[in-house]
Amino acid sequence: KKMKERTDGGRMNQKEENRKISGQPKRNYQKELENLLKQFEKDGRVPSLLLHSCCAPCSSYVLEYLSQYFHITVFYYNPNIYPDTEYDKRVQEQKELIEKLPAKLSKSPFLAGEYDKQLFYDAVKGMEREKEGGRRCFRCYELRLLEAAREAKKGNFDYFTTTLSISPMKNAQKLNEIGGRLAEQYGVKYLFSDFKKKNGYKRSVELSEEYGMYRQDYCGCVFSLEERKRAERKGASEKDHKKNHKKESFL
Repeated sequence: KKMKERTDGGRMNQKEENRKISGQPKRNYQKELENLLKQFEKDGRVPSLLLHSCCAPCSSYVLEYLSQYFHITVFYYNPNIYPDTEYDKRVQEQKELIEKLPAKLSKSPFLAGEYDKQLFYDAVKGMEREKEGGRRCFRCYELRLLEAAREAKKGNFDYFTTTLSISPMKNAQKLNEIGGRLAEQYGVKYLFSDFKKKNGYKRSVELSEEYGMYRQDYCGCVFSLEERKRAERKGASEKDHKKNHKKESFL
């Protein structure tokens, strides 16, 4: 059958982009991103991007990578962070990173969302005892991406996305699924991505060291903090057990 001629210059809208891959079990988000960036260069386009940042270290590589292709505004919205002092510390670290970035990277405006912890607790109610990386985390993804989509719509941004996929502990498939769905709902394109690819996470660690950034040792919420403490106690207990067993073997 003869295909209908496109009237949008060959560019797909968000719904078409989502449907294009229906039936495929897994997408190569990095490859998709690379192709999109090449198209921007070819067209001479520099779109606006609202970049939701989970923390300064994770945003470091993403800003370095995307600044040459987008006009970026960093959106810090993370009502999951516990305690308040940790939240304040991460906000300050994000602001300082933006100021420290080299001149060749355009300074990204900083936008802070509302820090309302109750929104997070309401969103994950009933999932408090679930393990990290499961449904509770997915609900947290959605809470933050929802606000990013609203802010992107409000600010007339061309795209929105999140730095969350840079972490090896975060589910890029789920993040992109949520982002694509919200993009359709709010009419702002989601920048599909998996920033851990191409050694993105490794580079973020290098940049953290280069800029002397504070790297937290838990995701951010009270539940992840408690899980980290339990893991530490278990590790210490196992270490003591092995030490005692070794002593007994010499008796």
